[in-house]
Amino acid sequence: MLFVLALFFAPLAGSVPAFATAPALTEIDWEDATEYGPAVLTAIAMPFTYSIAEGIGGGFIAYTVIKISSGRVREVSPINAILAVLFVLKYEFV
Repeated sequence: MLFVLALFFAPLAGSVPAFATAPALTEIDWEDATEYGPAVLTAIAMPFTYSIAEGIGGGFIAYTVIKISSGRVREVSPINAILAVLFVLKYEFV
């Protein structure tokens, strides 16, 4: 509730740069489910886990799994795959 109020007052304060409050979701390809699915999952996971890092971890895992399971392995960068594996290991052993 307070975050929503802060959205209106943050530009007035001047201490928050404009690019920090700009919507990042406009860069997502909303026509491709393998692109918007992990993004939506990440956005939903953050408030439910009370952790931005956990939401991002879930997003890395979801992106990698969705791309591989849909046969689009070439679209998964090696860095993304490594991070997904590391997050899976973190969730498994921590």
